[in-house]
Amino acid sequence: MVLIARTRLNPARTALAAGLALLTSVSSPGRAADLTETERAYVAQNAPFTFCVDPDWAPYEVINSENVHVGIAADLLRLAASRAGVTLKLVPTRTWEESVAASKEGRCQILSFLNQSPARDAWLIFTDPLFVDRNVIVTREEHPYIENLSDVANEILVLPTGTSIEERVRRDFTKLKVVTANSEGEAFGMVSQKKAAMTMRSMLVAVHTIKEDGWFNLKISGQVPGYENKLRIGVAKDLVMLRDILNKGVREISAAEKDEIANRHVAIRVQSGVDYDLIFKIVGLLGTVILTSFFWLIKLRGLNKQLRALAQTDTLTGLANRASLNERLQSEFERFRRYARPFSIILFDLDFFKQVNDDFGHLIGDKVLIAFADIARNVARAQDVVGRWGGEEFLILCPETDLEQARVLAERIGHEVRGYDFVLGRHLTVSAGVATLVAGESSDGLLNRADEALYQAKHDGRDRVVVSASP
Repeated sequence: MVLIARTRLNPARTALAAGLALLTSVSSPGRAADLTETERAYVAQNAPFTFCVDPDWAPYEVINSENVHVGIAADLLRLAASRAGVTLKLVPTRTWEESVAASKEGRCQILSFLNQSPARDAWLIFTDPLFVDRNVIVTREEHPYIENLSDVANEILVLPTGTSIEERVRRDFTKLKVVTANSEGEAFGMVSQKKAAMTMRSMLVAVHTIKEDGWFNLKISGQVPGYENKLRIGVAKDLVMLRDILNKGVREISAAEKDEIANRHVAIRVQSGVDYDLIFKIVGLLGTVILTSFFWLIKLRGLNKQLRALAQTDTLTGLANRASLNERLQSEFERFRRYARPFSIILFDLDFFKQVNDDFGHLIGDKVLIAFADIARNVARAQDVVGRWGGEEFLILCPETDLEQARVLAERIGHEVRGYDFVLGRHLTVSAGVATLVAGESSDGLLNRADEALYQAKHDGRDRVVVSASP
């Protein structure tokens, strides 16, 4: 797991000898094999393209004392530009606010690493995400776990000034009192000192900062589905061809390359065993330091548990993801084999969901998926496991449930969807396939029967539940 923090850069860690040999204020073009002749001519006639960055956002990006752009964002931008055949020239600034102003004034054609937002859409267009992480809620140790941020009222949430999520938080969580701080560290400090109840930062930033800066009285108290940081390249609105060219470079960067770049700058391995090297270093320290170290080990185990939970959660809907569903399905299959207890599954598919994406865009499509997840979660019973199977398909595992009971549950969810206002100017429906495990059947066989029943429901006109007969 790569853990990333918006804290001040440690020159001893980031000024790697291998990396410094490659860093200059102007990046050189690499191969441009995928560009059209028109695009190649455009690049040749207009290069170099100017870009601005956040000069103090370590380890993502900083401008060092030699006016060189370094960090995770720097390496990713350099790699994308190289693969698109684009030459870039850094315009040094002293603050992020100065970079934004330069971009608006046309002195920078590109902003390197930022979330898209309605405010930024006014003067920028964006590539696909260069890097994605999720947001979590950070509170003091004694604060209760936050299941749903919408239920929290009259508490102060602090955010660093200038972040894109500030707009969304003020809009989506009107019961909170949102304030801003001058920096990432100040935001964490306000929570630590009880000047604010919580902050919302990326999981990678939160875990790393808690450890690196010694915020031992802070913890991760929940996550916020749908609030991922999708960090992109922003391009001046009139430079559509440049954005499209850079997008070709972005799309050629693999997930493995992104992980390697992130780990090159900062990596923390969460371990359950004892770090003997650390023990040898602290043997000669005072007793208070030893106590602090043990306190951190306890906190690290807690964070490890939270990370395992997040790894089994769908980031968009907050439901169980496919890996978690497969694990629970196998457990229920073994229980059925031992005790012959009834077990059913329901496989849902949102009807005509592609049309929603085509007509309204993927952001609205994501909101539809989140709304359906909430409906299924609210209608399902306590013992049921609701999860996202993939895309617009959702799977519900129903322990201690026979075929008729599962059919009734599927019909109830379908009824709720038909009556729900998705604010699209049209009604949406779902199709469902229901199957019950029988003796001698495998878990894959059960899934196949539910899938066939779902296919039959869609073939028969959609907006219906089809029950699979026993094999």
